[in-house]
Amino acid sequence: MQPATDNPVTGAVYRDSFSEHDPSIEKQNYSQYKVIRRNGAVVAFEPGKISVAMTKAFIAVEGGQSAVSSRVREIVSRMTEEVVDALTRRRPDGGTFHIEDIQDQVELGLMRAGEHDVARAYVLYREARARERAARKQTSEAVVLHMVENGQRVPLDMKRLTARIASACRDLGAAVDPAVILKAMLRDLYDGVQADEIRKSAVLSARALIEKDPAYNYVTARLLLDNVRYEVLGEEVTQEAMQSRYADYFESFIQQGITADLLDERLAQFDLPLLAKELVADRDLQFGYLGLQTLYDRYFLHIQERRIELPQAFFMRVAMGLALNEIDREARAIEFYHLLSKFDFMSSTPTLFNSGGKRSQLSSCYLTTVPDSLDGIYEAIKENALLSKFAGGLGNDWTPVRAMGARIKGTNGKSQGVVPFLKVVSDTAVAVNQGGKRKGAVCAYLECWHLDIEEFVELRKNTGDDRRRTHDMNTAVWVPDLFMKRVMEDGSWTLFSPSDTPDLHEKYGKSFEATYLDYEDRVTRNELGLYKRIPARQLWRKMLTMLFETGHPWITFKDPCNVRSPQNHVGVVHSSNLCTEITLNTNDREIAVCNLGSINLAAHIVDGKLDHDKLRQTVNTAMRMLDNVIDINFYAVAKARNANLRHRPVGLGIMGFQDCLHKLGIAYASQEAVEFADRSMEAVAYHAYWASTELAEERGVYATYTGSLWDRGVLPQDTLALLSEERGGQVEVDTTATLDWDALRARIRQFGMRNSNCLAIAPTATISNIVGVSASIEPTYQNLYVKSNLSGEFTIANQWLVNDLKQRKLWDEVMIADLKHYDGAVSRIDRIPQELRALYATAFEIDPAWLVEAAARRQKWIDQAQSLNLYLANASGKKIDALYKLAWVRGLKTTYYLRTLGATAAEKSTVHTGVLNAVAAHHEPAETVVQQCAIDDPDCEACQ
Repeated sequence: MQPATDNPVTGAVYRDSFSEHDPSIEKQNYSQYKVIRRNGAVVAFEPGKISVAMTKAFIAVEGGQSAVSSRVREIVSRMTEEVVDALTRRRPDGGTFHIEDIQDQVELGLMRAGEHDVARAYVLYREARARERAARKQTSEAVVLHMVENGQRVPLDMKRLTARIASACRDLGAAVDPAVILKAMLRDLYDGVQADEIRKSAVLSARALIEKDPAYNYVTARLLLDNVRYEVLGEEVTQEAMQSRYADYFESFIQQGITADLLDERLAQFDLPLLAKELVADRDLQFGYLGLQTLYDRYFLHIQERRIELPQAFFMRVAMGLALNEIDREARAIEFYHLLSKFDFMSSTPTLFNSGGKRSQLSSCYLTTVPDSLDGIYEAIKENALLSKFAGGLGNDWTPVRAMGARIKGTNGKSQGVVPFLKVVSDTAVAVNQGGKRKGAVCAYLECWHLDIEEFVELRKNTGDDRRRTHDMNTAVWVPDLFMKRVMEDGSWTLFSPSDTPDLHEKYGKSFEATYLDYEDRVTRNELGLYKRIPARQLWRKMLTMLFETGHPWITFKDPCNVRSPQNHVGVVHSSNLCTEITLNTNDREIAVCNLGSINLAAHIVDGKLDHDKLRQTVNTAMRMLDNVIDINFYAVAKARNANLRHRPVGLGIMGFQDCLHKLGIAYASQEAVEFADRSMEAVAYHAYWASTELAEERGVYATYTGSLWDRGVLPQDTLALLSEERGGQVEVDTTATLDWDALRARIRQFGMRNSNCLAIAPTATISNIVGVSASIEPTYQNLYVKSNLSGEFTIANQWLVNDLKQRKLWDEVMIADLKHYDGAVSRIDRIPQELRALYATAFEIDPAWLVEAAARRQKWIDQAQSLNLYLANASGKKIDALYKLAWVRGLKTTYYLRTLGATAAEKSTVHTGVLNAVAAHHEPAETVVQQCAIDDPDCEACQ
């Protein structure tokens, strides 16, 4: 891959291109890719040449042609595929690679394969050739590059290019160097390059430096912002000029959206010049690269793939859509805009997608109960499709459907049970992909006394009859307390068909237990023919085994969800939603709906403490926005509209919890973190419930308020005692409170509540990316890794850790290499002080019991639930069993994914030309464990 010359180290011969060609390598068509040679020539990308180069490298170290053994051929074949994949996955639609990029990947491949002697010789040879080229370059004349812009070939304007990069680096400190970005850019440019390729190259060159310093994250975002402005406005506009340009552009944007049938005509009735003056252009600089790229790819409005929306116009469009029914629409739109654009609060993805649009489907989650009839089953599947079409996440309760072997009166035949219908549900989720913006997603729930439960928990297995598998659907088990008691005492468990025991579905707590025991007595008396008795621990083990092996079913607890539900006077919570944080009543007449948004909790840590005044203001505005969603929302199904307007539930959550701990200097695995989880959630809950009473005073109480727990003066924290009473104990949670809850109770007695439910902590997988904080209540996944989602791949570095390492003069290329080597974990890097290793321990370095303890403190205050992922390294049956029993004893309502440690996740790369990265050297074999679900799984973003 160099000009023909003898390698001074090994005597091998390398070339820029080879006449030899291995046709077996090129099984795919790579015609959309090109290679830029060092002389600027652009040639075809031929993967076979990579194979040839690697083979020659082995020959150089191991001997003559006889050294090309079957071992070498296998290594070269595998490594060639890996190199080609690493190159092409970053440019799935085609593009150019510089010859150096290819050689970097070859070098990395050699190291990963453990071929250190070959890699070392390869590195030393590249260094020698680089010195030779540098010496020649000093005596050569400068090459003038040309670009093609608007069909015209013109000299590349280096002054303008340099100024653009310098502007992107402004005010980001000495950590960023415009010259480094420019040098990397020029290496990838060639004579006659298209202007849009230059703009893309600037972004890619800055992006490659993010692992060196997180500050380049903002440089990359600003360069991307330049490109977005060029696409939207049709010309290059500097950041400094955008404040006035926003005011000029905004009104035409609204008119353009209305004309294109994208926006509601009512938006034109706002005082658009007034709103335009409120747009703050400098808030565009808050974005990190991942956040802005995500907005560009999936949120900004477009006409025939050309974006027409800029970031601040986007936030104002969302705000206007939420203020449509307000009396003073402009004032409220401005209030909503500032909350969103400052990143203090972010509405959920469906709201961001559709607010102000022609089909304003703003709600996040829909919960349904499937009736036990063929008409009802297919009506439920149709409802799934309609709700999914407009970006709703789905939770289906399938417990009423009779079990396999149950009699069908109409045909005198036997039922095939629940499973065959779930295959149809899974395929429907794939077919209806939420308007092309993200994949449809659904979770099926089944109570663990259902006779089909054993087959249900195996739905995600990769073996067995594929007609009875659902590879594209999530599953969860709805677990009553009686089952957990039987597990604890090693008792038996009886499975029934709901066609014989229909009232079990509608009961919980002591009532469920009494009825269940009565059915078991009827079995003993031979009054029920369709049943099965098994050891409770056998079913529990099977559930947990499948959870470990396939990531499903999730474990959710029926009785805490119902005993603690403010709405248990008008119905039963039969399931949760797609992400296990919503706990609302469902029946054959009502589809429960929840409307989500999340507070950026990190933005409310001021001067080392939680700013209650700011938090109260944020919560008040956010609750108003969420309440407005209910009335503005487009309902694809009448049952959803009826339920939402009757009960008016919302789900205000939080994100950035881990960032708060970093700002406060608190380790996640500590009692201090548990206390902060308690106090911060108490504050959010207090202000949210207070805000709902103020909305009730202004707008009236919700229709089914009378008789609710709110009406009876029972607040969420009070229901822990009710749960303990129903269980007969076995609820162990600290009940300390610090705020004036008696004053809130008095206010609720006076004015009531506007919303049946107010709080739910969603995963925030996508909106946390937009804001640039840690997702939801998640611990740090890795301190340095590559995140993949529908917008591509993004290097993520923990800015907090980098800052602390810089203060100790420990942030250097060796540290970067170490973090890559240990997959972003810090516990085994001896250079890092112990106090920092504790503070920046990653999800798999933390005892998961700490996650449960913090969640239990939050759950005390929450009237719905929380999406709680559990992380377990070195998983075993004993550990998983203890973890989920702890969750039950702590009174948690639901759990979400169980994530176990995969072999590797960080993308490893060469840190410096000529210096071998420590990635492969002395690498201990990774333990083979199952990873159930990718972090920020691009297929699972249905809530947020």
